[in-house]
Amino acid sequence: MIAYVGLDPNRDVNWLTSPRPESVRLLTEKKIDAFMAFPPFAQELRAKQIGHVVVNSVMDRPWSQYFCCMVYTHGEFVRKHPVATKRMLRAILKAGDLCTREPERAAQFLVDKGFTPRYDYALQTLQDIPYAKWREYDPEDTIRFYALRLHEAGMIKGSPQRIIAQGTNWRILNDLKKELKA
Repeated sequence: MIAYVGLDPNRDVNWLTSPRPESVRLLTEKKIDAFMAFPPFAQELRAKQIGHVVVNSVMDRPWSQYFCCMVYTHGEFVRKHPVATKRMLRAILKAGDLCTREPERAAQFLVDKGFTPRYDYALQTLQDIPYAKWREYDPEDTIRFYALRLHEAGMIKGSPQRIIAQGTNWRILNDLKKELKA
């Protein structure tokens, strides 16, 4: 994202890795300019009016037009265990569909299992993330977009075309799109 807006991530940014509580303290004390937060922690920061959102990849273009997360595995595993691979991917996609249909139920599950203490933050996250878009978004286009960004930033050497040709297989996903219509 930094390279996409014209900055050099190696030259223009001093990177610091620290635990979340430390990052919040440093941001509050203006000792750092920004840090990356993920749900439901981002909602907590907004509720406490700590900092402000610079980029929200769920809402801001061009990031919002692509998958933010993808499933991957070793090609050898898929070749050896195609049925297990398809079952795993089906379960993930059906879970995403459930989050779309019943975000309240999914948020309560996250709280009950101890993944987050705040139901309201979990619910907001589930309502914000476009889980149902997996049927509409083009995963190959997503790989192309992010690979191009990483290539431009000098973080990967391979071209997007080569990465797609050598590292992707959409057969199982395409089968599940037909199977899990609606």
